[in-house]
Amino acid sequence: MAVMKDNQGSLFYSQTEAGPGSTTGQPLADRMRPRTLDEFVGQEKLTGAGRILRRMIEDDQLISMIFWGPPGSGKTTLARIIAASTRSNFINFSAVLSGIKEIKSVMAEAESCRRSTGRRTVLFIDEIHRFNKAQQDAFLPYVESGTIVLIGATTENPSFEVNSALLSRVKVFVLEELSTEELVTIMKRALQDNERGLGKFSVEASDELLRKLATYASGDARVSLNTLEIAVSDLARQQGKTAESEAQSINTGKLVLTEEAINEALSTATLRYDKAGEEHFNLISAFIKSIRNSDVDAALYWLARMLEAGEDPLYVARRLVHHASEDIGLADPNALTQAVAAMQAAHFIGLPECKLALAQATIYLALAPKSNSVIAAYMAAAKDVAETEREAVPLHLRNAPTSLMKRLGYGKGYLYAHDFEAGKVEMDCLPEKLKGRKYYRSGNRGWEAACGKTVEK
Repeated sequence: MAVMKDNQGSLFYSQTEAGPGSTTGQPLADRMRPRTLDEFVGQEKLTGAGRILRRMIEDDQLISMIFWGPPGSGKTTLARIIAASTRSNFINFSAVLSGIKEIKSVMAEAESCRRSTGRRTVLFIDEIHRFNKAQQDAFLPYVESGTIVLIGATTENPSFEVNSALLSRVKVFVLEELSTEELVTIMKRALQDNERGLGKFSVEASDELLRKLATYASGDARVSLNTLEIAVSDLARQQGKTAESEAQSINTGKLVLTEEAINEALSTATLRYDKAGEEHFNLISAFIKSIRNSDVDAALYWLARMLEAGEDPLYVARRLVHHASEDIGLADPNALTQAVAAMQAAHFIGLPECKLALAQATIYLALAPKSNSVIAAYMAAAKDVAETEREAVPLHLRNAPTSLMKRLGYGKGYLYAHDFEAGKVEMDCLPEKLKGRKYYRSGNRGWEAACGKTVEK
């Protein structure tokens, strides 16, 4: 945690305004971080000319806010730009490293600053979703009184991760993934920048290769820049070049970025995927909804997105088993068999071979006729269980293993269905007050169409 009396002592200031000699060891993404709104790329709806967030920053008229967006979309960068431009006391606070004790200490500092100088404190909290309820509640009175302007950054949906009391007192700004062309623009700047970027290497890079890298980065500027740096650094080592030698006009031939170099760099990176975050649930939701819509190609795509990013195959298998009953059911009873077989295969052989078993089940379920009659029937029955009194089991349905039970009427009047030609007999099997209830409504697709005829008899 860093507490600053003014911007000149700011942690953000030292990283963004220091000279080129201080960037040694910093990743390219940190060195190229925009220092002003004019350098900032993307989020035009928020930071474009005349837009609300730009006006707030330029006029130094800040309110408490939360930046919500995917990794590499500019959340921390916007906070650093605010740090460089605000006339307030600025504090950078990590939700990962700080607890209630640190929060109280910072709040005391903010109150002291306000009393002695009249200046407000802007408190930036990275990964605010990591704070628990008690920690978030500790900020409330200071936000309400205006002692602090809270700026939070999160990759998680604030609706689920931020207390409603705190959420009602802040403005949520939604940041979107950067587009492929925006990432290409950012990488070109890095290749041309002699002070903070890779300009000293004189790199030639085609738009096609930069777009390939940008596509892989999936809207994440940090991933695209750091992967680009890996590729350029590897080429430079192969040709005996360093940034220092280029600065001294030694080995002045240009580096040509090749597809092989990009592929090598990409092989060292990993797809962005948070198994516990919102993206995890977004992808599985897209997967199941594609199967439900019988869109086999989309279902396979979302399956590959999850598995190639490292999702647990058994998690996917469990969802397939559930889907087989919820969305297919008796329209094709074999769907559940296929899903369970895929789950057993995933457990038995594991990755990577089980990908094919999961793909087979995905294709089968996507192509199967659909029916939600199973879940509808069960939910209707469960509703009656929850909302009606617990009636006793009718006597004729009770088991009568002892003579006492027989004398009490247990089992009396029970009709054995196999004794009748139709294999079905008119006999009430529901409690007295629920007689006549209809929970199962047969669909008219696939095998279930025949089920409807049985129900109607």
